[in-house]
Order: sequence, then structure tokens, then C-alpha cells
Amino acid sequence: MRLLISLILFLEWTGPAQAEPVDTSAGRVRIDAVLQGLEEPWGIGLLPGGGVLVTERGGRLLHVRDGRSTPVSGLPRVWANGQGGLLDVTVPRDFARSREILLTFSSPQPQGAGTALAAARLGPDCRRLRDVRVLFEAAPVGRTNRHFGSRVVEAWDGTLFLTVGERGDRPSAQDLSNHNGTVLRLNRDGTVPADNPFVGQAGHRPEIWSYGHRNPQGADLDLQGRLWVSEHGAQGGDEVNLIRKGANYGWPVISYGRHYSGARIGEGTAKAGMEQPEFYWDPSIAPSGLLVYSGKLWPEWRGDIFVGSLKFNHIARLDGRPLRERERIESAETGRVRDIVEGEDGSIWFLSVTDGALYRMVPD
Repeated sequence: MRLLISLILFLEWTGPAQAEPVDTSAGRVRIDAVLQGLEEPWGIGLLPGGGVLVTERGGRLLHVRDGRSTPVSGLPRVWANGQGGLLDVTVPRDFARSREILLTFSSPQPQGAGTALAAARLGPDCRRLRDVRVLFEAAPVGRTNRHFGSRVVEAWDGTLFLTVGERGDRPSAQDLSNHNGTVLRLNRDGTVPADNPFVGQAGHRPEIWSYGHRNPQGADLDLQGRLWVSEHGAQGGDEVNLIRKGANYGWPVISYGRHYSGARIGEGTAKAGMEQPEFYWDPSIAPSGLLVYSGKLWPEWRGDIFVGSLKFNHIARLDGRPLRERERIESAETGRVRDIVEGEDGSIWFLSVTDGALYRMVPD
């Protein structure tokens, strides 16, 4: 009995086993588990002064602090089916004053669901959402349960970029009368900015900023305030795109991939009036979250782009002009990386779907 008690005390004192350091181009890093036991984690929102919000696709929002999680109640109604559910969470720059957060999710519609954006105020105890308002809901098109896109990014001017997948309805990504396959730009209250490219054009959705996207699931601003997205191709042709106002990114007319049947997609890899990707993967890595790094902890990586892979269990680092993949950060913890963000101190946080865990990467 004494031996058993001693062993229990020893395990409590030593805590969980430390992960092995990982060698990278910027030196050795340590990847620490912040929280485990998550179910299909999707988005990370870092709160000022500590604390983290994590979404689970099935419909839970968790507040994480000191290695413990507390469910947050008061969420909007979520349609959790296939790839749909509770998706991204973003903490705006004015959170300390407004207590407002942004959530994206698949919202139930009469014949399926559509990508939606909501704002809500997080209560002072971080246990409940208040004043929940749906700011935007994509026009009903299609009945599939896939390709919701669903990253939301706050631009430097306070407007919001929201990515929307083409919902598996390929031709709709070229149809400006719906929201499928687009990056949208909205004011913070959900209204349409007057300088959006298609405002006032008959038959065009005024929220659209760019179109011709397949399923953009990663998005971030670079150090100049420009928006970058990563998006899923089909069989090959995953892309990293620099988003330009009013631009057409080509899906499904042009692509560097093929259909899963092996058949050719569209008209080839290029066409006049359609943008080329800054980088593409073939074979596909199934890219999800995207981070443009500030350089705070690793100056060598300033301005570099980090993209999580859902297929090959690593984090890809890209830089240069033209953009190139320079390395793959791979460890036991980088299984199916869904989201990746930067902390206030320059640490890199990410979600592993394989482990159901939230991790934090720091210099070793």
C-alpha cells in the first residue's frame, strides 16, 4: 500500500510526460499540450491576458484557462452534420472593451444549411454568451453537408473577411448571384461596405470580395494587412492565394488538380481574367488553418506563412517570392492540424484533430 501511495504521489508531482523537442530551421522547439480530450476541434480564439476559446464542430464552445475547460452556453442554433457545425471563433481587437466575439457556423435552412456569422458578448465569467446576433447567412444554395469554408478575419480597417466554400456545387463558385465559393467582406455590424467591388451591380451579391474559390478553410492577414487564404483543391491543386478585390480565382474553370475520378477539371491550369495561386500542392495536403507569423519569438520566420495539413500530419512553412514550401514541422503532436494562430507573446498555437488537443509551440 505504501508503495502504491508513493507511486501515485510521484506521478502527481511529475505531471504529464514532456514531449520530445522538435528540430526546425529556427532551432529546437517544444510543443506543449494545453488541453486534451477535445472532440473534433475546429477554431481557436485567444483572449487578451490569457484564456482561450475553442470550438468543437459538434456544437460546443469551450473557455480554456490553466489547463481546464468550461463550456460556454448561449450559442446560436448550429446544424452539425458532415463538415458543418460550429466552426471558427475570432476575438476582435476591441474585445477588452466590447467583450464581443465572432463565431462562424452552419446555420439550418429549409433544405440544408448555410455558412453563417454571428457576434455575441462573452460574459465576465466566460460561461455564457449574451446579445447573440446573426450578422450574415449565406443565400440558400445546395443541400450538401460539405465545403462551408468558414474562417473569419478582422481586417485592419475593422471590416470582416468571411470565407465560404462552394458547398460541393462547383459551377456556383462562378455565379455571383449566390455566396458560394467566395470571400466576403462585411462591416462589423453585418452590413455591406460601400466600396465592395460588386455593390450596385444587378444580380451580384454585394457582400462578395472575391470568388472562384473551392473551400477556403485558412485565412490570415500578412504584415502589410493583405488577406491570404488556403483552400482545398480536389485531387491535387490545394492553393494558397493572396486575395485581391473583385478577383476571380478560377474554380472550377481552372485548377492544378483533378477530380477524384481522375478526370480533368475545367479548361486547364490558366485562363485570362482568372488569378493564379501564389502556391499550390500536388498531391494535396488538405490545408486548413493559415497563419502569417510576426517574428516575435522566431525572427527568422517573420512574414512566413504556416499552414496546417489535415492529410499528412504536419505544419508547412512557406516563404519567398515566388512563394515556396521551405519546411515541414512534424511531430507526434501535429496530427491533422485544423487551426493555427499566434499568441500575444509570439508562441504558435494549433489544434490537432487526431489527438483532440490544443497545443502551444515555443522555443525549447
